[in-house]
Amino acid sequence: MSNIDLTLHVWRQENPKDAGRFDQIEAKGVSTHASFLEMLDVVNDQLLAEGKRPIAFDHDCREGICGMCGVMINGEAHGPVRGTTTCQLHMREFETRGVKDIWIEPWRAKAFPVIQDLVVDRSAFDRVIQSGGYISVKTGQAPDANAVPVRKDDADQAFQAATCIGCGACVASCPNGSAALFVGAKITHLGLLPQGQTERASRVLDMVAQMDDEGFGACTSHGECEATCPKGIKLDVIARMNGDYRRSVIAGG
Repeated sequence: MSNIDLTLHVWRQENPKDAGRFDQIEAKGVSTHASFLEMLDVVNDQLLAEGKRPIAFDHDCREGICGMCGVMINGEAHGPVRGTTTCQLHMREFETRGVKDIWIEPWRAKAFPVIQDLVVDRSAFDRVIQSGGYISVKTGQAPDANAVPVRKDDADQAFQAATCIGCGACVASCPNGSAALFVGAKITHLGLLPQGQTERASRVLDMVAQMDDEGFGACTSHGECEATCPKGIKLDVIARMNGDYRRSVIAGG
């Protein structure tokens, strides 16, 4: 096990109305086996020992599942390793790359206002999902697992879309602050399955309308969202969302 010394430039913002600033913090003897969040834990212990306010940051499962931990690291959503969430990023990646200075800041998007430091309000995502409503299914005895046939290709694509963890990296990395990859994934994983067909038209209309109401930008196919998505969700879901949206508008919802 080796240790490294780092200079952190951390975004500090007391509240949503504060202008905010970058604070320089020296992190000495950081274990290369530590995760990025464990490094922040150690730094916070140091700040508390010095009588200073710790860095506020979101986290929960620390297993790359919940999507709570997203931050910008040296200008990249979740850091330099593709297909990896912030909590699964390890400090050895910075040692390997010879990085000594790390700039850490929150997601930057109109729809994700900063609450404090690295914590942003991502409730806009919740409202978009809520606008999609529910699926209609027949009540009664649960059917056998294979009673409703689903094409293998559709099942695979639906599963891939369903891996979206709602972290917001797609929005933060998009120059327009678009949530098209997130919304497209949520629409796709139900739209490809038989259980999601009843409300398919109304779902896409309602979710796209809510996305626009939340202040997310328009998608112009830069592809930054796909590049930074820790679950590898493809731009295909945006194309599918746009197709469903056009057909629903033409059909009158």
